[in-house]
Amino acid sequence: MGDRRSVVPVPPEVAAAALTHPLEQRILEQQQAVAAVHETMAQVESVYRDMRRQDNGAVQRLTGASLITAAIDDAARSAQHESLTAHPGGGRPEHLLVEALPIALAARERGVKQRTLYQHTVRSHGPTLDYIKAVTEVGVQVRTVDEVFDRLLIYDRSVAFIPDKEKEHRNHALRVTDVGVVQFLVSAFEHTWERAEPVVYEQDQQRPRLLTNETRLRVLRLMVDGYTDAAIASRLGMSTRSVASHLKKVADMLGSNSRAQLAYLTAQSGLLNDVAHPSSRAADRQTGRGLPDR
Repeated sequence: MGDRRSVVPVPPEVAAAALTHPLEQRILEQQQAVAAVHETMAQVESVYRDMRRQDNGAVQRLTGASLITAAIDDAARSAQHESLTAHPGGGRPEHLLVEALPIALAARERGVKQRTLYQHTVRSHGPTLDYIKAVTEVGVQVRTVDEVFDRLLIYDRSVAFIPDKEKEHRNHALRVTDVGVVQFLVSAFEHTWERAEPVVYEQDQQRPRLLTNETRLRVLRLMVDGYTDAAIASRLGMSTRSVASHLKKVADMLGSNSRAQLAYLTAQSGLLNDVAHPSSRAADRQTGRGLPDR
């Protein structure tokens, strides 16, 4: 008795309990830890879903021309205070102008202040000029600029429509209601508006003043900076034939026989001294993709 080397037989169930109790205790602790993780993740999941719902409301992807058009028309018809729109790419298709005119006139009757940006090239496009004349007569402000950043529609500074750049097809757009993003887009519009030229119809003129010289100088600047004719045409909303025509006229004036020589002679001539240098050498944009021309 008291001899530690002695072995005393015990019932197997007692031995089993003694051996498994530490294991069961550890299993219980692990189960409690797993339950705690699940409980925490359930709370995180709730927060995550709330944020996702908010995000989906702030930036909504629209797919399909009919859906995009319906969303834009609804926002335009619902606007009560202001609409800001930018339409790059030159003259707009006539049938779209016909559809847009009554919406613009109705908005003006509601007292909606409207400002629209086009590119200089619309000053020679008859259908677009007819539309501009009709809306400016009732107080809509229209200006043109050499380059427009992209198609942009903003209503009441609360909802904006922009191209969906992740999609290659034009039938994809983003409807944005996030306050910060919309205000950023408004600032971009205002910056471009300040440097744009008003479209003014003089009493003795059937069309507003063409900005041929300004456009030609911008073509030259982009050519000197190394842009191709296609890239210049895309940026300025004109055809490659028009770009080539502008360059040929300057080449004839300067006596140039090649593009490289024309770039050199243009830079040496001082023609571009008063032309603002493009702020960015970013990749050429395919302006207008993502939103139907409304």
